[in-house]
Order: sequence, then C-alpha cells, then structure tokens
Amino acid sequence: MNKLEKAIFNRTELLLGADVMQALSEVRVILFGVGGVGSWCAEGLVRSGVKHLTIVDSDRVSITNVNRQLMATTKTVGQVKVEALKNHLLEINPNAEIEAIQAIYCEDTADRFDLDSYDYVVDAVDSLKDKALLILKATASRAKFYCSLGAALKTNPLKVQVAEFWDVRGCPLGAALRKKMKRAGTFPAHKFLCVYDDEVLENRGADSVGKVEDCFGDPALLNHDWSTSKAQINGTTVHITAIFGMTLSGLIIDDIYHRVLLNANC
Repeated sequence: MNKLEKAIFNRTELLLGADVMQALSEVRVILFGVGGVGSWCAEGLVRSGVKHLTIVDSDRVSITNVNRQLMATTKTVGQVKVEALKNHLLEINPNAEIEAIQAIYCEDTADRFDLDSYDYVVDAVDSLKDKALLILKATASRAKFYCSLGAALKTNPLKVQVAEFWDVRGCPLGAALRKKMKRAGTFPAHKFLCVYDDEVLENRGADSVGKVEDCFGDPALLNHDWSTSKAQINGTTVHITAIFGMTLSGLIIDDIYHRVLLNANC
C-alpha cells in the first residue's frame, strides 16, 4: 500500500494486520447487481481494502432508487448505475481498480464473464431466471460464491441471517430457486452461503410513481427484470438492503481474514 492507502486503511489494518490487508488488496471480486444490496456490498469491500472489483448492472439511476441505493442521489438520476457507483468508490480509494460493465447477466451474456479469473463472485441479481443461471455458473467456477436472496418487504433488522442455500427457510425467492432447479434437474456444483430474511410483509401503500418514466435506461433494456419499469414492484427500506449488502462484503472479508491466519499457522 502507498502512503495514502496506509492512512485510509489505518484502522482496518490495526485490527486485521498487514498480511490480511495485503490479501484484501490482491483479491479479485466480481459483483452482479449494484442496486439496494449490491451497491452497499461494493462500499463495504472498497472501504475494507479490496482494490480489484468488477461491478455489473444494466440499469441507470432512477428517482425511485434514491431511498436505498448508495450511489443514487437527486444529482445522479439518469446516470449509468455502475458508472455512478464507480465514481463514488474511486473517491474512497483513488487507487482502486474498478471495472464498470453496463450489462445484464443472462444466457446471452454469460460467456462474456470469465468467472474463473475471480476469487469471489457475488450475486445481488433480482431476476429469478438470471439468478439461477449465475448460481450454476458461479458454483462451477474456481471462485468462492456468495448470494443475496430477497430484501424487499422487510423492516426487522434482527431477522437478517446467513445460511447455506438448501437450509434457507421462509424466503420466497430461495424457495422459488430451489423449485426451479429441481424441476430442471440442474443443481449448484457445491454448497454456498446466502444472506436472507424470513420476514415477509405486505405493501401498505400505493406506487405513487407508477410506470417509472424517468428511469432513463437503455430502451433495449427497459423491459428486462432488472429495470425499474418492471411490473412487480415491492416496497424496500435502506436499513435492510444495506445490512444485506454489508453482510455480503463481511463474508468475503472474514473469509480472507481466516484464510490468511490459517496459512500463517501452517
């Protein structure tokens, strides 16, 4: 680390040690989806010393993102999400190598991403079909994989938890993914941890914006599940999405920490 980074990460290095900080600076992470969960995950990673981060999302910042997405402000509405987030992350560590890719992860684009070239793959995708595909591809790679399940329709922070995918209970998205995989007869190559919450509330208000005319997305992408113009809209709060995202980043940091300690004691 240079002088600036030494100062930025002084408190983190004090706790974790120089060897862990070195490992954090060397790992390569790819994060799919930088919305309410993914943007906070990226924040946690870069503020902890991760320098090589690829962020992938197809959308642009909508006014309805401002309540929960880290890079979404009234000044960034209309900007490409990954570019707005990249600019923010580089204000934290100007020496970080942030690759911003405006794309949807789906069957047509999956081959663009060499998941074996990363140490960690993080899934913060909304679409059921695309999430299922990413799970299969990521668990078949050499990278360690972490997944976020549904963060909408929740208010109780004490209910956010981590469990292995097949042990998740009370999460409709987790159940839908398992059902889809069983029907297709395709399963993850190995077990992996998920961040989830078994609270399921109902929307009490009305969508005052309706079809989001100001999402400014690429016209070719507006009807995709990742777009804010999708038909099914559920209420979401920032304290829940931020906990989900920070938990994902924390799982990676903790894994690196214990891996370095294990190697040091060998």
